[in-house]
Amino acid sequence: MKNELPPHAVQEARRALYQAMRAHNLSPLWESLHTLVPRQPAPDYEAALWRYRDIVPHLKRAGEVITAGEAVRRVLVLENPALPGSAAITRSLYAGLQLILPGEVAPSHRHTQSALRFIVEGKGAYTAVDGERTMMHPGDFILTPAWTWHDHGNPGIDGVSEPVVWLDGLDIPMVRFFNSGFAENGDSASQPIARPEGRSLAAYGHNMVPVRHVHSGSSSPIFNYPYERSREALETLRRQQEIDAWLGVKLRYVNPLTGGAPMPTIGACMQLLPARFRGLPHRSTDGTVYSVVEGSGRAIIGGRRFDFAARDTFVVPAWATLVLEADEDAVLFSFSDRPVLQALGQLREEFLPE
Repeated sequence: MKNELPPHAVQEARRALYQAMRAHNLSPLWESLHTLVPRQPAPDYEAALWRYRDIVPHLKRAGEVITAGEAVRRVLVLENPALPGSAAITRSLYAGLQLILPGEVAPSHRHTQSALRFIVEGKGAYTAVDGERTMMHPGDFILTPAWTWHDHGNPGIDGVSEPVVWLDGLDIPMVRFFNSGFAENGDSASQPIARPEGRSLAAYGHNMVPVRHVHSGSSSPIFNYPYERSREALETLRRQQEIDAWLGVKLRYVNPLTGGAPMPTIGACMQLLPARFRGLPHRSTDGTVYSVVEGSGRAIIGGRRFDFAARDTFVVPAWATLVLEADEDAVLFSFSDRPVLQALGQLREEFLPE
């Protein structure tokens, strides 16, 4: 039907229509279509970097004013500057730095959120997951799959007892979006130990599987991927193959039973940037959190420069162009929501020329 009204009358008629529609919980798609279906991703969170040297004093102070038992988890949440109050570093992921002091226990619980621990500093602490303990060492990548009992303790090791800090990564915002969060506290601070330490790695971490094993669940049966093995693999490949112009030497962690991600909602990688590496720009639809294990350099994210050092954390928003550079050998751990995007057919990435 041809519109014969003058422009000012058309606008007034539309306003009246929209107001009448609101009473019936209706809204006009044509007023928001370009926002709902954009030409390319436009995240409402931003690139940011957290310097470890700035965080440590606050972690130490937190250790003085609240115990691990009182806090349940003594964590400083890394909140994206554009998402204050959301406990989110990206729209789908949470990150925080957790401290456990000598002699403490962070009590046993379980929840439907999947979690990872990436050990940043210190030794003498353990994580227990579903009846098996593993000692934590800097650079270790440790899983707590959804709905598994887990607790942490710091009894010391080989006569050494020191504060231990790790990066927590969880899919809390994703689970919150689906309203599927459940949690349960354990009956005691430390769960009963049913298997000797190292059993999971021995059974599943050497390209072999117990012959009677029947696969169940969607997470990796390995829950500690030791840094010394990851670092050795990166170093061997650095010597034996051409360095990728965008990524350096980069490996992804896998579930050995499926070849997929270690957990269904979170993927993780480790990469080596050789000294004086100057990467080419690349971008992807998975928002990614990086933890610097060794070395120093810079991340240029969407044109913004962030100088990083060992133990710093930074975040790269979805579809933001990333260029990585290293002044010395640098090793970066990263995690993202890539498995979810792959499952939904939403993953896209580009490796751009200089």
